[in-house]
Amino acid sequence: MSTQNFPLPDVGEGLTEAEIVAWKVAPGDRVAINDVICEIETAKSLVELPSPHAGVVGELLVDEGATVEVGTPIITFLTDPAAGSGTGSVAPGTVATAEAPAPEEGGGSVLVGYGSGSGATSRRKRPAERPVRSSVGVIAKPPIRKLARDLGVDLTSVTPTGADGEVTRDDVMKHASQASVFRNIETPEWGSVREETVPAPQAPSGLARGLAPVRPSAAGDDRTESIPVKGVRKATSSAMVQSAYSAPHVTVWKEIDATRTMDLVKRLKASPDYADIKVSPLLIMARAVIWAVRRTPMVNAAWIDTEAGAEIAVRHYVNLGIAAATPRGLLVPNIKDAQDLSMKDLARALNRLTLTAREGKTPPADQQNGTITITNIGVFGMDAGTPIINPGEAGIVAMGTISQKPWVVDGEVRPRWVTTVAGSFDHRVIDGDGMSRFIADVASILEEPALLVD
Repeated sequence: MSTQNFPLPDVGEGLTEAEIVAWKVAPGDRVAINDVICEIETAKSLVELPSPHAGVVGELLVDEGATVEVGTPIITFLTDPAAGSGTGSVAPGTVATAEAPAPEEGGGSVLVGYGSGSGATSRRKRPAERPVRSSVGVIAKPPIRKLARDLGVDLTSVTPTGADGEVTRDDVMKHASQASVFRNIETPEWGSVREETVPAPQAPSGLARGLAPVRPSAAGDDRTESIPVKGVRKATSSAMVQSAYSAPHVTVWKEIDATRTMDLVKRLKASPDYADIKVSPLLIMARAVIWAVRRTPMVNAAWIDTEAGAEIAVRHYVNLGIAAATPRGLLVPNIKDAQDLSMKDLARALNRLTLTAREGKTPPADQQNGTITITNIGVFGMDAGTPIINPGEAGIVAMGTISQKPWVVDGEVRPRWVTTVAGSFDHRVIDGDGMSRFIADVASILEEPALLVD
């Protein structure tokens, strides 16, 4: 047997470090090529790291919660150099060349480049990945249980719709969305401890450098705490500072009557064609933005600095970003070529995007090359806001909460569904009149969705 060190590989997309979120193996475990050994979190997403070796796990060199640079050894394997393909080892730092197997339900983004090969041992399905029944009688796969934990959902209170009474991903998401409506009705009481600090773990000898999850801000001061900035939060803060101090932001907004949008959403929900698709006002908003971009293409452009001088890139396609609040922070995945999608296909794309983002499984490629973004602050009960533009874009649209208000219709005051649409824009790329026309176009669609039929 020989010992092989496995360094943290380059996961691509220009990322240079990652946090070890959770080890899936322990010293002494036997693994095959492509068995998942750990979950890592980059600045973009949560990724399952497969083993490039077959053999026995020797030592875990990095603690969970530690952030390490690419190339840092994180684990050792005891391998048999004489073993054949699929049971032997791969040279340190290299990967198998065959196509990687498709990730299983609930799995993260599998690192590109690892594979089983025609003669290699494929990833075995561990017994723990089968649906399991807990002591209280809930049937759910481990990925679904993890999703429930992340969203704070009690599985015993979820109504299952799967085969044999199994709780599905949609069941958990539906329950979480319903619970969020009532989340802020009651104000929680102050605990007996005003603030609490978590001591930094003592790193054993030989462990790679890492950031302590939480550390006291000053010696003997237990009234405050410091949380290291890393992962998604680190990437978000860098991007927002870059955008706020490089693009001159201006925001305009308009209050509108969205009653006909709410009527359309109600009809789509009742339609058999949308029986398996979640429909919300965000779908109509997305269609409205795509439609309005065609009439004001500069809002979909980008300011580019070059050695020869600045230029404006006008994109004749829409990679529609949707800002998503997730347990791991703000993510902005985008739907590629959204302008080519039908209403139904766009609804499906929004469902996939939202679910993947909430699970923290959005791959880095889905967060790049966006052209314009929607942020739905209405889900938090906010009427309006002044959102910050994503770097590389010239506009972002914020959709406020939709609530019933008195509204003048044909000289009479009536209850109507009212919302506010706001848009921030890069004043280097587009002027106020252009952004005002764009927001007016978005508003006109929300007021009368029939305009989408052209």
